[in-house]
Amino acid sequence: MDTSKAAKHVVDADATGLGNLLAECGLRFVQDFSPSGGIHLYVPLEKRMDGAAARELIEAMTLRAPSLDAGPHQNLGDGCIRVPGSPHKSGGHQVLVTPLSAAYDILRHRNPAPAVEALRRKLAPELRRRQELKDRLRRAAALPNPAQAAVPLLAGSQSPLRRIARTGLFDTNRYPTPSEARLAVLNHFVGSGWTLSQVENELTGQFTGLAALYGSRSKQDRLLSKEWGNATAYVQERAARKQGAGHALINDTSPTKPTGGAPNLSTAAIHQLVNDLENVLHALLDHRLKERGREGLSLRLLLRALLGYMRAKNTNVLDVGCRTLAVAVGKHHGTVARLLPILAANSDGILTKTADARYKAADVYLIQLPEHFQQLARELTWRKGKIHGIRPVFRALGDPAALVYEAIERGRHSPTAAEIIRATGISRNAVDNALADMTALGMIHRDGRHWKITAGTGLTQLAVRLGVLDDVQAHISRNRRERAAWHSWLDRHHAPEPISAADLYESERDEFWLPPGDTGPFCPDNLWAAA
Repeated sequence: MDTSKAAKHVVDADATGLGNLLAECGLRFVQDFSPSGGIHLYVPLEKRMDGAAARELIEAMTLRAPSLDAGPHQNLGDGCIRVPGSPHKSGGHQVLVTPLSAAYDILRHRNPAPAVEALRRKLAPELRRRQELKDRLRRAAALPNPAQAAVPLLAGSQSPLRRIARTGLFDTNRYPTPSEARLAVLNHFVGSGWTLSQVENELTGQFTGLAALYGSRSKQDRLLSKEWGNATAYVQERAARKQGAGHALINDTSPTKPTGGAPNLSTAAIHQLVNDLENVLHALLDHRLKERGREGLSLRLLLRALLGYMRAKNTNVLDVGCRTLAVAVGKHHGTVARLLPILAANSDGILTKTADARYKAADVYLIQLPEHFQQLARELTWRKGKIHGIRPVFRALGDPAALVYEAIERGRHSPTAAEIIRATGISRNAVDNALADMTALGMIHRDGRHWKITAGTGLTQLAVRLGVLDDVQAHISRNRRERAAWHSWLDRHHAPEPISAADLYESERDEFWLPPGDTGPFCPDNLWAAA
């Protein structure tokens, strides 16, 4: 852990976290520290590990610990570090922290291979994420303009304000003092809808860099509430100034009134309608749409996203734009725009377009339960749980895994593999692959012939470890940029006063960071509002 990668407070927190991880896997290690504040952890092994395998593990750990320097494991010829007792270039020596007798014992009785395998299992999400990042870079490099294509791959996680919050390091040309860097990060959180308590809860988690900018706990306790109030006032003033200047809100849609005679349904009636539609979806529509192959998978998930929007917003009139739906199903907005008319044509009257898009408003769709489905819906009992489009973790695992997990999570009993295949209409190979992937990540487990959800494995935390959080936030930020450009064009052609580019979008200010909610950062209300 290197102080050139992150602030000293972050280095200490990362060393503690990685030490706990190694101990959980049964791995013993020797620790030292340098005069510059860096920390080394040595994990001696019984069985020799080749350079590629060691590099893979260390690079996976860097996704957990931002201060971890993977350099010594990335170069077989020059990967050297300063061992305990060595003189340091700034003066002093590398100091052994582990008692000498204990360090001697650890180095003589090295860690066995099963403990290393336990570590690999613990790091399964990070290993998968690292491989996915490498695959993206490889695909981008094969494009005609690889430099341009590779830009957005890590844009979300590597944006300046997020790097400050995670590492405590900042550009002194932009932020001369830690105080100004802190306020920029807090402005970012306020603008993204975070609350003070949510930020405080993460100061010992992913935002140890922000905590490091305060220097001490007493200073943090004294200043955080005051600076949060300043950030809130600044963001509110900027929003009022922006709207007062005649700028349009960055949304796909404007408020619309129901067309086609749709009734004003109560919240209870909406929830009952969603439950009845779910019965029809599982009993009939899923089996019709599966005949359309891969497109059918997308159509099934899109319909689930629409029902999820109905439940979250308590309305059966959907005036939501394609970019918003694209976030919910993990697709490109162009794909959603192509799929919506197909879904309406194949939904047998459930989804009906009632109004065309106009100006900044999206197409309007009405969701209803046709009379010929009402008897079927009433005969079936409602399913437990909530309906979802693509929960963020399944952006990494794929559409088949989302439907397989749903079949296990919301089934009337714990299903067997054969029952999952019949319920989802997905091929055996795809179901077997999805079950294997989710088992490796600890999401599900097998109890005899039946599959069950593993209690204690949070999909939200797993999504963070797989890097999907960054993908979702980058998707939302990209949508904001594109909306801003489109609304700028509309305003230039409808408003007498032109709008400057700086007023529309500024990357550090307007990049979105999804806040946590009562049920995690991806709870339906937060995700729909952000999208």
